[in-house]
Amino acid sequence: MKKAVYLKITLALLILFLGCGSGQSGAAHKGMNLTHIATFAGGCFWCLEADFEKVPGVEKAISGYTGGHTENPSYEEVSTGTTGHAEAVQVYYDPAKVTYQELLEFFWQHIDPTDPGGQFADRGSQYRTAIFYHDEEQRRLAEESKQALSKSGRFDKPIATEIVPFTTFYEAEDYHQDYYQKQSSGYQLYRSGSGRDRFLGETWQKKVVK
Repeated sequence: MKKAVYLKITLALLILFLGCGSGQSGAAHKGMNLTHIATFAGGCFWCLEADFEKVPGVEKAISGYTGGHTENPSYEEVSTGTTGHAEAVQVYYDPAKVTYQELLEFFWQHIDPTDPGGQFADRGSQYRTAIFYHDEEQRRLAEESKQALSKSGRFDKPIATEIVPFTTFYEAEDYHQDYYQKQSSGYQLYRSGSGRDRFLGETWQKKVVK
């Protein structure tokens, strides 16, 4: 486990007394049967990946980096906040089982869309929230969804989540993939300490599946 991972867990402990490739387009990934891809940034990709992989119709969520200017960035580089990338997940899904609109609704309910400076204990542009659309239809649906959330009155502050075109996605290092399964104790400690589940539970008034 790299130093940055230890840092996330150490920060989570402090909170309990602060806080967490190759480019892909719209084509299916590495032999998966799915043909639809959605890309979201919502703070720590460990958490977002774990959340999306529990959605019926989602085949796989892959952690990685997107939205930046450095080619093939490492986790350590992205963590400095200087590469322009955000921690993100690519979601491979079967549109016959779950629609893009449903994924958008799920995404909103698993982030704080009003925070422009990061997510929960994780601060910096690398933890910003964003929807990276792959085509015009995704852009339209994302804009409509964001507008509906803004008008819903659920939040007093404006929605800060960006809606931007997808460019290149770099898969994160292997040890980050399915981290919630590989290091379940460390993941649960981090997630609990980050404040994410507390916020989501209070905001949406229902149990968060994690």
